[in-house]
Amino acid sequence: MRSRGGFLLACWCVLLAAAQTAAFVAVWWFFVRTWRGQTLDTIALTGNSIGQDEAYGPASTVLGVVSVASLALATGVIGFIALIRGRVLLAVVATAVIGGSNLTTQLFKYGTARPALGVDPYDAYANNSLPSGHTTVAMSVAVALVLVLPAALRGVGALIGAAYAAAAGVATLSAGWHRPSDAVAAILVVGAWAAAGLLVLALARQQRPETNGHARHPTSLALLVVVGGALLAVAGLAMAVTDEVTTVPLELLSRRRLFVAYVGSAAAIAGTAGLTMALVLATARYAAPPRSVSDSGADPQATRSEEAGTVRD
Repeated sequence: MRSRGGFLLACWCVLLAAAQTAAFVAVWWFFVRTWRGQTLDTIALTGNSIGQDEAYGPASTVLGVVSVASLALATGVIGFIALIRGRVLLAVVATAVIGGSNLTTQLFKYGTARPALGVDPYDAYANNSLPSGHTTVAMSVAVALVLVLPAALRGVGALIGAAYAAAAGVATLSAGWHRPSDAVAAILVVGAWAAAGLLVLALARQQRPETNGHARHPTSLALLVVVGGALLAVAGLAMAVTDEVTTVPLELLSRRRLFVAYVGSAAAIAGTAGLTMALVLATARYAAPPRSVSDSGADPQATRSEEAGTVRD
């Protein structure tokens, strides 16, 4: 890490980890420790009753594939992909992101309490459910897979991974297993661990910043940022609308109000997954660049021609 670019990359990874951690703390404090946050969460969770009979089957299918056995299998496959590419450190980092994220979620969930603030009398003695374990598993596996994939495949992998993680998070809400803040917090936990992993890769990096166009993935990045940002805007609008009725008894809220809260929460989960994955994809281009021409997906002959032209110039 002797170059100025390497120093800036390391600073960016530290900033990214700090921002994700701060966002996680903010979500936890507002939605768990305050009356207003608990009320907004409860209204959104109650909104899942609209169409729940139709949504429960697909949600259960999505959540059914998330288990300890499937997590272990996915971790092994991800580590194997990195190892067959000759990237030992990448294998260690990817598996650490999965293990660290899920361990953090479980320790925080069972190590903190959810205060009873009178929002839901039936839930007064319930244990803390933030962050969501299922969402953590889905997002951590998706992020780790993007890290170990060859650079040419990361864009497609990021789109599929973000969609899978978003589906898992929304499924926990639709099935009534988790409040929306639980899923959002889980994604932020993974984002913080991913940033830490990218920092390790950045500090160990030997190459100059990757400049090959195949590693940029402008279309994938644009989709993740634009769609993710739009979904978060919808979530913010829905939250503002729902905030107007936080003093109304839950049983008196109309189906329209409940539906708006539910849709806004689903948008918040999907939007957070999209933007978090976009940050991972953009940073991985520099922190974990391809080690060879074939690894980047570039045409070897074209690359040799470009290098020759550069020497002549």
